[in-house]
Amino acid sequence: MRKPSFLILGIGSFAHSTTRILSDNGADAVTYLTRDYGHYPATLAGRAYDCRRLKSPVGLARRADLVIPMSIDWAQAVWAKELLKSGTPVFCPYGEALLIERERDFSQKLCNRYGIPFARAVVARTLAEAERLVGKKGWVIKNPLCSPTSPVHTILCETAEETRQWLKSLDYSEGVFLQEYMGRAEIGHIAIISGGKVHPVVTNQEYKRAFDGNMGVVAGAPLGGIVQADPSDRYGLCEKLIAPLLPWLRKVGYRGPLQVTAMKRGGRWHVVEYNARIGVTSGAMFLRMLTDPVGLLLKAARDEHLDVKFKKAVPFGVSVALAGYGYPFAFVKPPELPIGYSGPLHGRNFDLWWNQVELRKGLVSGGHRLADVVGFGGSVQSAAREAYARIGRIRCLSSYFRTDIGGSLWPPGVGW
Repeated sequence: MRKPSFLILGIGSFAHSTTRILSDNGADAVTYLTRDYGHYPATLAGRAYDCRRLKSPVGLARRADLVIPMSIDWAQAVWAKELLKSGTPVFCPYGEALLIERERDFSQKLCNRYGIPFARAVVARTLAEAERLVGKKGWVIKNPLCSPTSPVHTILCETAEETRQWLKSLDYSEGVFLQEYMGRAEIGHIAIISGGKVHPVVTNQEYKRAFDGNMGVVAGAPLGGIVQADPSDRYGLCEKLIAPLLPWLRKVGYRGPLQVTAMKRGGRWHVVEYNARIGVTSGAMFLRMLTDPVGLLLKAARDEHLDVKFKKAVPFGVSVALAGYGYPFAFVKPPELPIGYSGPLHGRNFDLWWNQVELRKGLVSGGHRLADVVGFGGSVQSAAREAYARIGRIRCLSSYFRTDIGGSLWPPGVGW
């Protein structure tokens, strides 16, 4: 019997983790490396193809049962239309369905249409227009179009004066998306849309600030995270913030993952944004926690009803990122620094996923994010202990990791 086949579009720890977890569960998983860095980790998990040599992944996709993208940018690639015509399902929506993440103002209008609380936001095209809109409140500044290549990345301003000062130094080529600052109590939930239904999967928390105590800038990717197996939607996030969208989800033929991030104010959760992918941080955790990740993904590919089941012994996952020299300030370009590590990459309750590293005579840094270490357990505390026990064994000059993952922002609603 032929093994189930998956094509992963990505690099770094996302490719390393997704490919390895699916392979460990009996699948044939290969990676198409979509960017020009972070290639080595995927080679540890299986076959990997460099986009600089193989210009299109469509041939690989035709031999797969499901394509899993790391980023929504796949939909803008020159080969995207051909990929969709190949007939192989993609574990990510496209067309109008993808606008829920791609265009931030679209998601706000969608929530208004279906009565879902949304953190109030406005779009400004120029500095003068943005300054007129500020008023007396703090705003979170984002790009109107969600993309890793956007000219503006998230800047969290708690006061009006902080906002005004930041507005003076931005690139307005795509305008700016100003979202009202809602406080510090944040949480998320990841569901999968399949068979015309919303299936709750995990409640998650991302640690977006660069340093301990939730200090420093909002980094380009989280410095850590928590997932809790939650197919019963115990916090009501899916019921209140995703399920009301079901008429629209059915109308646009939405299939695949849908993550909501929300802030709590006045005892009520408000949507901050939606993401149409499983998440670089969260995916590596909950795929490992599922009893049958391969079967679940194949059912989603066939647009069938899902029965989401988790391993009972490990309802929590905690991820800790190892940041390299200069992070989160990507303009600082360090040399390739040697990396030392003793011990296995995987165990009963942990995984170590390499990210921007390269193999020369030994392992060296190849960028600013070196690894993601995941621990699993019966509680947040036990999962965190597993993760920290392994990340402490990695050594690279001037690297660091947050030591407080799980110590704040959890349980949902507590804030900092």
